[in-house]
Formats: sequence, C-alpha cells, structure tokens
Amino acid sequence: QVQLVESGGGLVQAGGSLRLSCAASGLSFSIYTMGWFRQAPGKEREFVAAIEWIGSTTDYADSVKGRVTTSRDNAKNTVYLQMNSLKPEDTAVYYCAARRLGKGSKSYSDYDYWGQGTQVTVSS
Repeated sequence: QVQLVESGGGLVQAGGSLRLSCAASGLSFSIYTMGWFRQAPGKEREFVAAIEWIGSTTDYADSVKGRVTTSRDNAKNTVYLQMNSLKPEDTAVYYCAARRLGKGSKSYSDYDYWGQGTQVTVSS
C-alpha cells in the first residue's frame, strides 16, 4: 500500500520559512518523480514544484521561483520543500504527489499517488 505523508506545515509570519517533508512508503521511491501542489480555499489545486526521478531535475511555478527549493533523499524515501520569504498568498494546503518513471509535470492528473496534505498558513 502506497503512502505519502506530508509534515512540516504550520503558521508562520510573512517573510518566514518552512520546510515541508513528504515521506513515501510502499513504492520504489527512486523511480518516482515527486511533485508538490497546493490548494487554497475556493481555488483550484496548483503546481508548486517537481523533482524528477532521474537526474533530480527540478521545476518550479513562477509564483514561487527563487523562494522555494525542492530536494529528495532516496535513501530516506523523502522529498522536501524548502520555502523561504513566505507571503500570505502562499497560504494553502500543500500536497506531495508521486509519478512513476515520468518527467516532472505541472498537471495534477499526471501523478499516480497523493498525500493527505499539510496546512501552511502565512500571516501578514
């Protein structure tokens, strides 16, 4: 049974930082491209970042580029999202997702498995 478990969310002031983690189990983590998405109340789920299974190539949404970094530790079956200079508009539930043997994708329908999400709230 595949499980993706996010952690590290919370309440932070604008300008602050958070590091989200997503621990994967039940899959061969090293062959999965990992994505991060977020969904704010009343809005559609949107792409944040992705890191590919081969070469760890990364991609970021324009809205977070320069403020966010994703990385992975295949030995720990974990992907990370380091978020700096947070803004109130970053407030959302953040989800990690896994895509087997695929390239990084901005489309949530391309991912095979999803975590339950972790809430990030940025106060002004």
